[in-house]
Amino acid sequence: MSCQQQSNYGVLLNKPNDLQVVEIPMPTPKAGEAQVKVVATGICGSDVHLWKHGSIGIFTMTEPLLLGHESAGVVTAVGPGVTDLKVGDRVAIEAGIPCSQCQQCMQGRYHLCPDVVFKSTPPFDGLLAQYICHPTRWLHKIPDSISYQEGALLEPLSVAISAIERVGVSFGRSLLITGCGPIGLMVLAVAKAIGVSPIIVTDVQPSRLAYAEKMGADYTYQVNPHLSDVDIARDIRALVQDGGVDYSLECTGIESSFRAAILSTKDAGTVCLVGVGKNDQTLPVNNFAMREVDIKGLFRYHHTYPRAIALMASGRLDVKHLITHQYPFMDAVNAFQTAADYSTGAIKVQIINE
Repeated sequence: MSCQQQSNYGVLLNKPNDLQVVEIPMPTPKAGEAQVKVVATGICGSDVHLWKHGSIGIFTMTEPLLLGHESAGVVTAVGPGVTDLKVGDRVAIEAGIPCSQCQQCMQGRYHLCPDVVFKSTPPFDGLLAQYICHPTRWLHKIPDSISYQEGALLEPLSVAISAIERVGVSFGRSLLITGCGPIGLMVLAVAKAIGVSPIIVTDVQPSRLAYAEKMGADYTYQVNPHLSDVDIARDIRALVQDGGVDYSLECTGIESSFRAAILSTKDAGTVCLVGVGKNDQTLPVNNFAMREVDIKGLFRYHHTYPRAIALMASGRLDVKHLITHQYPFMDAVNAFQTAADYSTGAIKVQIINE
């Protein structure tokens, strides 16, 4: 069954700082795929970085590509042999499509598949189009109680869930979250939902810290860029007992913040780098090695969408307030400008395709 809509538009990054809404072909679903009208898409920090710099982490664009990987929508057509979805089903789109055959995939770590096609990571087109086709295996049904806008939040929520699980933080243990961007605030929401306490959050912006406090952070700490990481860690350690925090989740990717997180963590604690920053960074190796502080990395997520949907549907986790700005699809360039401008107070900007 096919969609009768004839026109289709996408948000195309031609080169750094050259973003346009352009007409693109209407996709036809192949076997195992569904065509989806993408109703809501959130702008991620990685989208903004790609727009501004043409790269994110180790990935660099070499040709124009569509942006966006935080999306939800409705099925408008299905390909041959598809029986698990039907036209009208509401779905959240898991952006990564692994090969499902390599060793990492076979061991359940499909997010580490060397051949994964992750939407909006160069060289692969993203989900910021009015209509896309996607394998049904990576389309997750969402109940009517979850709006499309909330469905688009399931992607960053998956990152937050994965971060919490990566360090093993649990009820009654202390947690430091460095950075109050969308991911940091998502981590805060998940940590509160599972009873983590106390929770300390840091940021350079007072407005973000005030928001985190409203969300239930036990302590907030405004980072003074002129202070050393040693001094910042001393202040953070003073907020908790036992010589530091049990776990730290570094959500900025900034070297000085990563260093402060390590120094703030107690002996035998765990630090996880969630944010994406520059490839080469200088860290206090002897400090964490001789205190047996475990340093972990995080790359995306796996097997999180069903649990994220269940958590959101249960009502125990309300994150829709993180959506501060919404723009119509054809106004996508202004949406990106808002997302990139700290003075707007934007947390999560979404592009809506009615």
